[in-house]
Amino acid sequence: MWELGARTGVVPPRVLAAPSTVLETFWSLTVSGELPRNLLVSLARAGAGLGVALVLATTLGLISGLSRWGETLVDPLMQIKRTIPVLALTPLFIVWFGIGETPKILLITVSATFPLYLNLFAGIRGVDVRLVEAARSFGLSGWSLVREVILPGALPSFFIGLRYALGVAVLVLVISEQINAQAGLGYLVNNARDFMRTDIIVVCLVVYALLGLGADALVRTLERKALAWRPSLVEQ
Repeated sequence: MWELGARTGVVPPRVLAAPSTVLETFWSLTVSGELPRNLLVSLARAGAGLGVALVLATTLGLISGLSRWGETLVDPLMQIKRTIPVLALTPLFIVWFGIGETPKILLITVSATFPLYLNLFAGIRGVDVRLVEAARSFGLSGWSLVREVILPGALPSFFIGLRYALGVAVLVLVISEQINAQAGLGYLVNNARDFMRTDIIVVCLVVYALLGLGADALVRTLERKALAWRPSLVEQ
């Protein structure tokens, strides 16, 4: 119906290009190297933001999850951060850091930190106390107890947070690349908007969607490998 509407003029190209046109554009952008080149830039931004978020969220989650004083110190600040919309920080980040790569990466970092932190915190606090007591009876304590019992027990929740964080990161990547980007998928979208090239816009939207789907599939694979010891309700 989409193709038919576009070919008969019911849907003008400036409103939405035909699927066949979108496929042709995708092929030409790929062959010319323009799409892969800009895709790599977007992946670098998302990877940098997620990397910082992973380190920050894991550190804060361990501090907050493993001690009461840590929870008192860290958790209220994280809850305050959760209630502040990420988009509301965009003008402030531009004032502080300019319109280069830094605000783009920081927006991804801020958006991805809380899901990782919250799920790791919940995973740590949800570890069966009987497992901890059994480990202590075998002589485990301190970091050995955390490494051998608490962290493995918290991994299922952590992977849920990672999947959610990846989805949020792709969403914020779309937004952050609207900030004076000179390369990346957002750069292609902005140029396409100026010239009313809906075919390029749709191509970039599809790539964004595939990025999210691919990232989720990667995390699910890592989850199956890391949690091979966990019984599964559904047969693989």
